[in-house]
Amino acid sequence: MARYMLIMRVGPEAEAAMADQEIDFDQVIESMGRFNEELIKAGVMLAGEGLTGPEDGFVVDFNSDPPVVTDGPYTEAKELFNGFWMLDVSSKEEAKQWARRVPLGPGVKLEVRRVSETDEFPQDNPWIKKEIQWRAELAEKIAAQARAEADKLA
Repeated sequence: MARYMLIMRVGPEAEAAMADQEIDFDQVIESMGRFNEELIKAGVMLAGEGLTGPEDGFVVDFNSDPPVVTDGPYTEAKELFNGFWMLDVSSKEEAKQWARRVPLGPGVKLEVRRVSETDEFPQDNPWIKKEIQWRAELAEKIAAQARAEADKLA
């Protein structure tokens, strides 16, 4: 299995297309919900999140020392990342198949990148060993949080 990240990039054309077509945001949420449900039922979705607007974010520019922090919105940006999915699929081809099915429209691009796995790095490196341990601890924490949420719903 291989992990791929699908990164949604939205340009000004997308906002114009939504306005022109008078697309209700509830319709967008429903389409995304249905797609996410397909991913979950297929057992390939590891994570997926929408991102808030640029006014809630900032950019850290490392071209100077110390780095410069600029609050959003970013006038120089033509496209903004609006959300992402993390998939665990059998191949690059399967990632392409899922990417083509995302319910997006004009003015939106989906960048798809394979996520590096820890076994692709030198296993005797102390930082790689720590990374493996950190991931195990995080998985335990997430599992405990999920159990606590499930207990609340029961």
